[in-house]
Amino acid sequence: MSRVVVFDETGTPEVLQIVDEPVGDPGPGEVRIKVEAVGINRLDQMIRAGMSPRPIRLPHARLGIEATGTIDALGSGVAGWATGDAVIVTAVPDMDTNGTYAEHLVLPADRVAARPAGLDAISAAALWVAYSTAYGALVEKAGMQPGDHVLITAASSGVGLAAIQIANQIGAIPLAVTRSAAKERTLLAAGAVAVIVTDRDDVVEATHRHTNGIGADIVLDSVMGPGLAELADAAKRFSGRLITVGWLDPRPAPYPASPITMIRYMSFEHTLDPAAVHRITAFLTAGIRTGALRPVIDTVFTLDDIVAAHRYLEQGHHTGKIVVTV
Repeated sequence: MSRVVVFDETGTPEVLQIVDEPVGDPGPGEVRIKVEAVGINRLDQMIRAGMSPRPIRLPHARLGIEATGTIDALGSGVAGWATGDAVIVTAVPDMDTNGTYAEHLVLPADRVAARPAGLDAISAAALWVAYSTAYGALVEKAGMQPGDHVLITAASSGVGLAAIQIANQIGAIPLAVTRSAAKERTLLAAGAVAVIVTDRDDVVEATHRHTNGIGADIVLDSVMGPGLAELADAAKRFSGRLITVGWLDPRPAPYPASPITMIRYMSFEHTLDPAAVHRITAFLTAGIRTGALRPVIDTVFTLDDIVAAHRYLEQGHHTGKIVVTV
């Protein structure tokens, strides 16, 4: 049997429960993974709370899009993998029926990638979603180049910290935005060239000050909501790109009047494309190898404490990723 986190109705973290289910065997082209650790993401919270961007199957819905572990069984026709290989999960589009909050996962073999050498399970569980999202948005979609000023909202989140590191790896100039001055020192230590604190600074004025009056070449936004128009004003006129990767603020987001390019990025655009996954994997593996990229872990829970992990996620005080060991 395998322990799996499920929920029969949407609501508070207390709707999550752990049940025992049979361990499935991999079919043709599939692998079974013995899960070691799971990354917790805002999307998990939204789906559990009833704010899913698409319909989910209830009751007995599952959660989770991020995990790492070792292959413990291979289906027929699988080549290039062996039992015992350490892998990370690259895509779970059907998370409500096959989510990663479980002791075992059965997935198509093309939805896993090799765990980078030297990365332990906890760090590996915090790698893929944040770093593939930041890479896909900044490099693949926005075309980030060395010397670009990149304004990063929700900079203390997993995606925000990944974006800071990736910008530095490329040679761009990351400007971090955060609500609280308490996180300023942490963000500077993480590699931000400057930190803009929304409780203290005017985002547009501060961005123009740090860019010699020009504005940011790229704005990476995980928040949306009414503040989107202000962020657009912080971007370079005409050639600036504002790319949104999340929706932490559920309020309506007015379409900006500023003459910039707007891009809406969904990570499955790349994580379901084998060629893009190859590029992402190569980039992240190189960054881990050189030390340019290193997942930031805030807190580690166990699977038995999944309710407490979601309560902590909802508080919004963490810096980096919340990880659950299995």
